[in-house]
Amino acid sequence: MTGAVAKAYRALGCAGLARVDFFLERGTDSVFLNEINTMPGFTPISMFPKLCAEAGLAFPALIELLLEDGVKRFRARAARV
Repeated sequence: MTGAVAKAYRALGCAGLARVDFFLERGTDSVFLNEINTMPGFTPISMFPKLCAEAGLAFPALIELLLEDGVKRFRARAARV
């Protein structure tokens, strides 16, 4: 299942944070993409920051990490132009 989600993410050229919603059909285990939300709700009580906090990454550090990743992608893209 994770492979199908990652494949859809890459096929749409997504980068950074996104929420990929899908349906799993009972009986066949077929995966159906519902939507990819490239700007999901993002507050300290949203699921992704909560999961990161459980893994030891505090909300401010998560924000910094996402910003650094975005700047790195921006610079790499600008260097190719």
